[in-house]
Amino acid sequence: MNALTLELAHAAARLVVEEGLEYAAAKRKAARALSPSARRPELPSNEAVEDAVREELALFHADSQPTELRALRGLALRWMERLADFRPHLGGAVWRGTATRLSAIHLDLYADDPKSPEIALLNLHVTYDARGSGHGGPGEPQATLVIADRPPSGGGPVTLFLAVHDHDALRGALKPDSRGRSWRGDLQALRRLLEADPQ
Repeated sequence: MNALTLELAHAAARLVVEEGLEYAAAKRKAARALSPSARRPELPSNEAVEDAVREELALFHADSQPTELRALRGLALRWMERLADFRPHLGGAVWRGTATRLSAIHLDLYADDPKSPEIALLNLHVTYDARGSGHGGPGEPQATLVIADRPPSGGGPVTLFLAVHDHDALRGALKPDSRGRSWRGDLQALRRLLEADPQ
């Protein structure tokens, strides 16, 4: 990785931690700030940004981030249990362990009928916003349902993105990153993470 790409990874990491941006948006914003010329620099990989995020958290947020992460994982667990019929998988920073109070929770749901998660939310009397056409391409969600909730332990509102996939997409859900770590985990995997962290 060249020096500019490494600098971009660290600049993106600061945006992720301080503003709660997702990796793709943070990389684009960092690139515009550090290299405003028409020539686009080589963007760092998500793994490189994640490494920089971990450094940032260890240096500046070691006292608060573990508690914030546990609260978000507890909230994710609650929703995964409520939506267990749709084989939920947790992804993003909450799964990977780099989440802060500004992070959103990303759940992938796998349903035979793309409308059934919406019906489940209605039955739970949950207000949601639906995004997407219902015609997601290969690997893309058919719809994304957006809800807000608060961790049981208190704190500000948290946004949850529920990406609704076709049931058959579940086969590729646990595809690992370049280091062999999964990008997401199911309900049992999340329970194991919480049990291993007796905070």
